[in-house]
Amino acid sequence: MPLNICFVASEIAPLAKTGGLADVAGVLPKHLHALGHDIRVFMPLYSSMSNGAVRNAPTLDCACNVPLALGSHRYSYTLLESRLPGSSVPLYLVHCPEVYDRPSIYTSGVDEHLRFLVLQRATLDGCQRLQFAPDVMHCNDWHTALIPMMLKSLYAWDGLFAATRSVLSIHNIGYQGIFDASTAYDIGGDVRHLLSPETLAGGGFNWLREGVRHAHRVTTVSPTYAREICTPIGGHGLDGVLRARADGVVGILNGVDYSEWNPATDRYLKHHYSPEDLSGKRATKRSLLDWLNLSVSDSVPMMGIVSRMTVQKGFDLLFDALPEILQTREMSLVALGSGEAHYENFFVDLQHRFPDRVVFHRGYNEELSHLIEAASDMFLMPSQYEPCGLNQMYSLKYGTPPIVRRTGGLADSVQMWDPATRQGTGIVFNDFDVPAVQWAIHTALDFFKDQDGWRQLMLNGMAQDFSWDRQTGEYVKLYRELTGKWA
Repeated sequence: MPLNICFVASEIAPLAKTGGLADVAGVLPKHLHALGHDIRVFMPLYSSMSNGAVRNAPTLDCACNVPLALGSHRYSYTLLESRLPGSSVPLYLVHCPEVYDRPSIYTSGVDEHLRFLVLQRATLDGCQRLQFAPDVMHCNDWHTALIPMMLKSLYAWDGLFAATRSVLSIHNIGYQGIFDASTAYDIGGDVRHLLSPETLAGGGFNWLREGVRHAHRVTTVSPTYAREICTPIGGHGLDGVLRARADGVVGILNGVDYSEWNPATDRYLKHHYSPEDLSGKRATKRSLLDWLNLSVSDSVPMMGIVSRMTVQKGFDLLFDALPEILQTREMSLVALGSGEAHYENFFVDLQHRFPDRVVFHRGYNEELSHLIEAASDMFLMPSQYEPCGLNQMYSLKYGTPPIVRRTGGLADSVQMWDPATRQGTGIVFNDFDVPAVQWAIHTALDFFKDQDGWRQLMLNGMAQDFSWDRQTGEYVKLYRELTGKWA
């Protein structure tokens, strides 16, 4: 039995992206649609979006210049009807220049809460105007976390939503959407009876907390992260409200879009390769070394990094670890990323100290990210916490064993290599400290000396399947359990 699913997110790749939420939102709806479900996707129309087909999408006749009152604030929005790029999935863009005509997706402006109240109200109003009765309302992160509460208040009168069940997916609990308690009145109706005691006491209006309290089911992006966020260390203040849920938190590992990330077909690679013929990987490494003007031999192990430069990613550990390793071991390093200045400056300095063996590219470059995954012999992700992570799964597919800390999705997707049994897919360390990451990198470099064993480690990783075909089924199972609608 097909399900009616409304999927709403603040960012969707490739239209607008700052992190992993956009990757999920850009792929999961396509796979749900391919299974025969009627899925409608809503997102803001940001002025920074450059996709011509989307920006020139036709206006939805039943949702043109719709007035919207949010407390004392008055807006008007229009829904544009398009399709998710590369698919026939209906995409409804909320066109409201007053709140979305900004240079970036997110801001620190005083009206930030209003920007995403517009998205949530327009989504629910849009369902009404389309007469689309969702079996499942799938919300993502704090930007859409008030929809479950709105369904119990502002929209409780409408039978269209009588059977709707809400799902809230937490992609990173570190971002919660916390505003002054007075902004609760901007929702546009009386929701005081639904607010948390903390908000009523003037402790701040935490959107993600309200979503956790009111959603029919809460999910996150890996089984281990689901357990971690229910602890004081991992919950960022929400562990108590998460533990209070009798049904707990469901962890579903994100999938990989292998049409984009596959060394056998990757459009950015001149030399393709597969488990049956790995020669293209060595050729890609030689090409990248030449391009980056690194003078090391292609037999010297190359370690890759592609990441946002933030405290979450564990780069503090590298300040002491990497210089020592580069001074004592034969290896090269290629890093790509941007973020906090002191992390960027560290990699700039590292390149100056080891100019023949280290290259740092500030910013993000899609082609270079693919080349680093393909050319590197190993890939470093020393995260302090990692809800899911995708690069470790890309690395496995590209025969680039990842070096990861045992946390979140990294723990769920990488298993420690055992040379005796020849089982495992990477190098895993436990403690978040300098000696642990030094041990992990030194261990990887030692394992690399055994090229026969290293080849088996590569093949083990390439055999893993983290496709969305598998992961989508977990969401469908969850939806059916919630709605009682079984095939």
